[in-house]
Amino acid sequence: MFNNKLNRSKFYWRVNHDIRANTLRVIGEDGKQIGIMSLSEALAHANETNLDLIEVVPTANPPVAKIMDFGKFRYQEEKKQKQEAKKQKGGDLKEIRFSPFIAQGDYNTRMERVKEFLTEGDKVKLVVVFKGRQLGSKQFGYELLGKINGELKDRIAVDMEPKFLGRHLVMIISPVKKVKKEIKEVVANKAEEKTEDVEDKKEKQK
Repeated sequence: MFNNKLNRSKFYWRVNHDIRANTLRVIGEDGKQIGIMSLSEALAHANETNLDLIEVVPTANPPVAKIMDFGKFRYQEEKKQKQEAKKQKGGDLKEIRFSPFIAQGDYNTRMERVKEFLTEGDKVKLVVVFKGRQLGSKQFGYELLGKINGELKDRIAVDMEPKFLGRHLVMIISPVKKVKKEIKEVVANKAEEKTEDVEDKKEKQK
C-alpha cells in the first residue's frame, strides 16, 4: 500500500486519508463499480485487499475513487501522459543505419524495425554509412534509399530528402495517417480469420 507519510505535493491524485470527500463512487481494481459509499467504508474495502483508495475524478458528484495499488496506477497514468505528449509532438525520431552494400537478410531485419517505428507513429532517420573507399560509390547509397522509399510508397512522407552529412547519407521519413488505418484493418482481418478457424474446427468436430 501507498505510504501516506510520503510527501505527495508532486502528485496530482489524492490517496487514502488525503481524500476530502465524505461520499464516493467506488470502482474496484477490475474496473467494475462497487457502489456509492462513505469514505470510511471505501477505505475499509481498500484495506481488506491491501490496496489504495485513489480519487480519480474529483469533480464528479460524488467524486469517483478507484481501489488499486497506487504505484501501479501512477505508472499507468504516467505512461498515458507520455503517449499523449508523443502524439502531440508527432512521435520520436528513431535512427536505423544501413551500409551501402548491405546483405538482403540484414536489410530485411532493418526494414522490419523501420516499419515497427512507423506504425508506432515515430519518424525514422535512415542513415547509409560509408566507410573508406565506399565513398567512391555514393550512387549505391542513393539507390538503397530509393529502394526503401519505393518499398514503403504511400505509407510515408519524406521530411528530408537524401543528403550527405560527412560520410553519412541521411533521409528522414514519417508515417502518414493511412498507416494507422492499415494496421487496424490488418488486426481486424486477423481477428476474423481466427474466428473463422475456430468455427471451422467446431464444424469438423461435429
